Amino acid sequence: MKIQCVWEHNGNDSLLHASNVPGAYARGESLEAALAKMPDEIAAFLRWKGEKAPESLEISVAQEKCSALEIRDADSEVLFESETGPLTQAQYDVLKALVLKSAADFLALYESIPDKCKTALPKRRTFYGDVPRTSEEMYLHTKNVNSYYWGEIGVDADNGGTILECRLRGFGVLEAQPDFLANRVFPGSYGEDWSLAKVLRRFLWHDRIHARAMHRMSRALFGGRAVPDVFRFGD
Repeated sequence: MKIQCVWEHNGNDSLLHASNVPGAYARGESLEAALAKMPDEIAAFLRWKGEKAPESLEISVAQEKCSALEIRDADSEVLFESETGPLTQAQYDVLKALVLKSAADFLALYESIPDKCKTALPKRRTFYGDVPRTSEEMYLHTKNVNSYYWGEIGVDADNGGTILECRLRGFGVLEAQPDFLANRVFPGSYGEDWSLAKVLRRFLWHDRIHARAMHRMSRALFGGRAVPDVFRFGD
């Protein structure tokens, strides 16, 4: 299986996105460190999708972005070359199904945690404020990007209800717009360009970052059997 990656970096910090497996990513102190993590990430992502991991992977870097953002804190601004140009209905349907599955699984993971206000993480400041430390904070942070992401492509959405409910409403508003499959590029906030394909990939990526953090912390706090491995991280 060939994995084409987008390498986003700032100094020694690297963020590697699998452009043809939207949402899969690896971070490291160098490109080599991120590349070394990518096979396990692809295998885990495919398990989550219900697909079998390939026997071999051929990983290459197809696009590079030197960023001024705090890559180590999971900040990102890159628009993939593959995220421009019209989407077919079939392409959109696949991405939509994954984004909704991700929201449903994130909610299921959150609801399974025995004590949502307990933490094992130290207080830490990032570019967006204090890092979420409890499962409740992680859930609310992840849910509440809904209006921001949709808003970057002109979709009027809110953050009310569960992460799945507000995401579903966003899709409803999107699909009421004519020619939404044109996937045009929007100049968004902070000088960052967005497209529909990028929004859907960002939902998957952002869910995955915080689901992994929530899952690992919950295993440390409550034991490996207390919380299901909904995202099939396997760690």
